[in-house]
Amino acid sequence: MTEYRVGADIGGTFTDVVFLGSDGTVLAKKIASTPDDYSRAVLDGINACIEELGVSPGSVSEVSHGFTVATNAIIEQKGASTALITTEGFRDILELRRNRVPTLYDLYYQKPPTLVKRQLRLEVRERLNFRGEVLQPLDTADVDEAVQKIKMAGVESVAVCLLHSYANPEHERYIGKVVREQLPDVILTLSSELLPEMKEYERTSTTVINGYVRPVVERYMISLTKGLEEMGVGVPLSVMQSNGGLATSAIAMEKPVYCIESGPAAGVVGAFHLGNRLGMGNLMTLDMGGTTAKASIIENREILQAPEYEVGGGISVGHRLLRGSGHILRVPSIDLAEVGAGGGSIASVDSSGSIRVGPQSSGAVPGPACYQQGGRDATVTDSDVMLGYLNPKHLLGGDFPLDKELAVDAVSRNVASPLGISDIEAAHGIHLLVNSNMARALRAVSSERGRDPRRFVLFSFGGGGPVHAAGLAEMLDITRIVVPPFPGVFSSFGLLVADVEHHFVQTYFKTFDELIVPDLADLLEGLWEQGRKQLSLEGFDDSNQEVVTQVDMKYEGQVSDLTVMMPAGKVTQQTITALGEAYAEEHEKSFGYRTDAPYQLVNLRVIARGHSPVSRVPDRLEIPTLASQDGQAERPVYFGPSNGWLDTKVVDRSGVAGGSNGSSGGSSGASGPLIIEEYDSTTVVPPGWRASVDQWRNIILER
Repeated sequence: MTEYRVGADIGGTFTDVVFLGSDGTVLAKKIASTPDDYSRAVLDGINACIEELGVSPGSVSEVSHGFTVATNAIIEQKGASTALITTEGFRDILELRRNRVPTLYDLYYQKPPTLVKRQLRLEVRERLNFRGEVLQPLDTADVDEAVQKIKMAGVESVAVCLLHSYANPEHERYIGKVVREQLPDVILTLSSELLPEMKEYERTSTTVINGYVRPVVERYMISLTKGLEEMGVGVPLSVMQSNGGLATSAIAMEKPVYCIESGPAAGVVGAFHLGNRLGMGNLMTLDMGGTTAKASIIENREILQAPEYEVGGGISVGHRLLRGSGHILRVPSIDLAEVGAGGGSIASVDSSGSIRVGPQSSGAVPGPACYQQGGRDATVTDSDVMLGYLNPKHLLGGDFPLDKELAVDAVSRNVASPLGISDIEAAHGIHLLVNSNMARALRAVSSERGRDPRRFVLFSFGGGGPVHAAGLAEMLDITRIVVPPFPGVFSSFGLLVADVEHHFVQTYFKTFDELIVPDLADLLEGLWEQGRKQLSLEGFDDSNQEVVTQVDMKYEGQVSDLTVMMPAGKVTQQTITALGEAYAEEHEKSFGYRTDAPYQLVNLRVIARGHSPVSRVPDRLEIPTLASQDGQAERPVYFGPSNGWLDTKVVDRSGVAGGSNGSSGGSSGASGPLIIEEYDSTTVVPPGWRASVDQWRNIILER
């Protein structure tokens, strides 16, 4: 009997479900998301796939999930009522934040509202120094008073974050004991258990966010698990973490901060595993959805990680230095740059007479004008329909028809007429400008970090990614593109190929002259043992466990740090010397120089990975083909003023390898111009590009 692994990813507009059979069979579904109860769309999608495949629920062997429930709770301010207990004098740290604003010279900028009201931010008298030594004992009367206030307020969740508790957790543990005894129904989060790491604002913000979203995530996960069981799917539920690894639903419910960016992370993980199969160790990923486009980088077969990110703010402009619009989460995550450039991004003309695209979006409702839902703004999707890139009768296999005349009207009224240009010039201008916006995100993860984008293959997915991939590649002088199978639901596929992964962190603030190698080795051994123990509990034997160590380092006197890999094996003085050289190389690559200043360790990070004994990427994928709904074999497509309108062949993915389209390579591929239409996306192959399909059903574009 064929067994099926299921990946389900919730997006703002659609919930994507992918069934991957043990024989390589793939079935993908896009279901309208149900914001009133997100689990409903997931269950409907899984049930629809089971019925279409004609199999029993018992054939489902695994369910992996990526969700936006926690992110939405923060953005919409609909998390749990939360109280914070902190050291006297530090109740306002959530207000003070960092001295950063996302937009320079914006006199009207306002910080995002705190997730805990001031009257519920309670102080207790106690004080530790950075070594964990007690300067002032904990006042237990203050603790009792704070707990009584919390009881009177009737909050759902309590976060505890005391000064320097990462070095000595005893005061926090005492408060936790009192809270658990007197308020057994309240959810409790201790910073010393969640994030034993220095930096007070970052640790406080992360602890508060965990407490704020935990009840919401728990209710959602319980509802989804119950629905799966009632359907007859009784397998354990795994959840994608922001760092790209899977975790059990129990861990996701206890520490939801590790899963907030689970959807975007899943796509990068899928690219990583498919890239390895293709022998491509250097990839730049582009995930273009309806509202945003997200870029990331895979270098030397390693996914680049960031130690923190912001949540709940506006869309970033793709630069790591422009922060301040959201709440800081100090947890490991795949390093992503995001821009407000998606299919629904609105195009307009500003007061200077220039076209602007995004970051405002038409959203799911009313959506682009061509969606026929009342939208009147010109969007990227409207321009792509006008240019001939998208078939109005083919979106989602014809289940979601578009109206080209409405697209023309919106672009003409909002862009072409105000500028006094033709409608097609306006549409092409919108297309070029959104490509330029997305190029900023790709440069943010490459050239701005000392990486030459020409060394990388562009891995493009999302509903709109393959439409714009070739134009973006030309901007960055990239000569090779990979469009994976089912690109519009590729994040769901990424859920199915990810490994189990757990992260552990401990502050170790020492210069190289101060550290004692045996003490460092003992501390690391304790973290390694935590990782191995957790993997063993989840059924991974020693041969399927991998434990790696990373270190946050800086030059003494610097504020910011960089994360570098520690050499494997026993920790010796040679290990420390190699670590220093690795940091100097990374600093020079990122910032262009190195100095003779002493090296300083900041945090130790241990990653424990559980690998499947068999590859989670099938040897071959069997993808059902879907012919164009209106039988088009060819249509006119606009490829810019230099090429104009060209009669362009339209095929599905299976037709690429067999059609030469005038190419010199015979049946091994097809040369542009070419349009490749699928259920969930469309790939545009301009003149000067060549398309082929490999054994894993990836479309390979080469210039």
